[in-house]
Amino acid sequence: MSVLPLVFTSGWASGINAYAVVLLLGIFGATGLTDEVPASLQRTDVLVVAAILFLCEAVNDKIPYLDSLWDSVHTVIRPIAGAVVGALLAGQSGSLPELAAGAVGGSTALISHLVKAGTRMAVNTSPEPFSNIAVSTAEDLGVAGVLTFAMFHPVAAAVVAAVLLLAGLVILLFLASRIRRFRRRRAQRREEKRLAGPGARPPG
Repeated sequence: MSVLPLVFTSGWASGINAYAVVLLLGIFGATGLTDEVPASLQRTDVLVVAAILFLCEAVNDKIPYLDSLWDSVHTVIRPIAGAVVGALLAGQSGSLPELAAGAVGGSTALISHLVKAGTRMAVNTSPEPFSNIAVSTAEDLGVAGVLTFAMFHPVAAAVVAAVLLLAGLVILLFLASRIRRFRRRRAQRREEKRLAGPGARPPG
């Protein structure tokens, strides 16, 4: 069977949490759960680095505004990770050209990342921090669950990933107004600080 479904699923997951994807795939390969994972992802040093970065993301991803800063930094990292993982999976399988797999994994990761980042920006307009924790936890569990499912049922997992990606796009469209409101408020606060100047007393 072609490795394309696994490439697509790993690309979707990489757009949400690339370090979790590398860590999980490496563990799956090292434990013999699948033969689709290349040896380069099973190396101990790769697994250790991925685990450390995953822990960093797990913390930063649950703190309001810090999660959006983290997302902005990973706008390049996640698509590249999706492309590299896809190419490695294709190279291990031999059933799909590596360049094509990299394009699929990278583009899927980019779309998934944009959905995640946009949704988080909308969530950050909420005054309480619990929504960030809930969304981040749901994302981590979703990545782990779908990627694990892909080891046994790659086509079905790819369908699930596609549905989740489409649902994320729809939700993002609904949240677009909140995102624009958030940006206007931030710009307004910056303008008020600029006009107030140093030493000025806030109104009221």
